[in-house]
Amino acid sequence: MSDAELQRGTYVESTVIMTTVRVIVPFVFTFGLYVMFHGAESAGGGFQGGAIVASGILMLAFAFGIEPTRGWLSDGFMRSIVAGGGGAFALIGIGAVVSGGAFLDYAAYEIHHGVKYGIELVELGIGAVVSGVIVALFLSLAAGFDASGFDDEAAETDGGEEA
Repeated sequence: MSDAELQRGTYVESTVIMTTVRVIVPFVFTFGLYVMFHGAESAGGGFQGGAIVASGILMLAFAFGIEPTRGWLSDGFMRSIVAGGGGAFALIGIGAVVSGGAFLDYAAYEIHHGVKYGIELVELGIGAVVSGVIVALFLSLAAGFDASGFDDEAAETDGGEEA
């Protein structure tokens, strides 16, 4: 039996879990965005909100299968999310420098509520990085790896004997 057949055999569809996840995930995403944006004024922020959004994506992967989720969230897309979040953080910080302030000095943006919007955009960028990294790591670990090559290498270096 191949690895793909073995992995397919471990996934079991459950109508109850799939329906529950369909109902809950939109609320999880909304709560994650709320935590990201509300982090400027109270507890929470980009890291916590990003972890909540990633947990929603992981719920989808567990309910509907990891391979369909991997097809939906390609490697390139996940890299774009992480790079976009980091880029947003950098652009907001550099924009403050260009406006005459220090890096991430939101007061340098002389617009109404500039500090609030600057912080919220930075939190959103951090959330994108965190959720992208968590989901990408999960999908990479779920893909597994072939360790047979490592065993052959070890056998060649020590003569196949265990110490």
